[in-house]
Amino acid sequence: MQPKPNQTCSAVPRSSVFIDCEREADRFKWIESEKAGCDLGEQAIRRWVKEHWWGYLRARWLEHLEGKQFWEELDRGDFGLLQRRFHENTLLLDRILDRLKAGQENLDIILWGLQWGVNLTDVRDILQALDINSRRLVHRFDPLR
Repeated sequence: MQPKPNQTCSAVPRSSVFIDCEREADRFKWIESEKAGCDLGEQAIRRWVKEHWWGYLRARWLEHLEGKQFWEELDRGDFGLLQRRFHENTLLLDRILDRLKAGQENLDIILWGLQWGVNLTDVRDILQALDINSRRLVHRFDPLR
C-alpha cells in the first residue's frame, strides 16, 4: 500500500527554497569576495541568481518529485510524484530525469526522443505530468525583473 501524499510529506523534512538558496548565495558571495579581496555584496548575490538560480531550483524540484525533500514553495501534489507514477516506464523516466538534471528543457527531450526512436507518446505523457514550465519560481533578485 502506497502512503498518501500527506503522510509522506510529514515523514520528510520540510524546507524553504528561498531560505536555503539564501545560504547558497551567501556561500557564493563569501567565496567570490575572498577571491576578489573585498566584499562584493549584492553584486555577488545577483551574479549567483543569474548563473545558478535555475539549476538550483531544478535540483530542488527534482528532490521534491522524488520524495526526498519537501520544499514548501513547490506544489504539494508534486511531492513524491515519481514514486506514484510511471512504474511501467521507469527506464524512460530515468533517461528523461537524467536530461532534466543536465539542464535540458522539454524541446531538447522531445528532439532526443525523435533522434533515438523513443515512443513520443510516452515522452509526452511524462513531460506533461512533470509540467516543468509551470514549476518555475522567480528569485527576488532575478536580474530579468
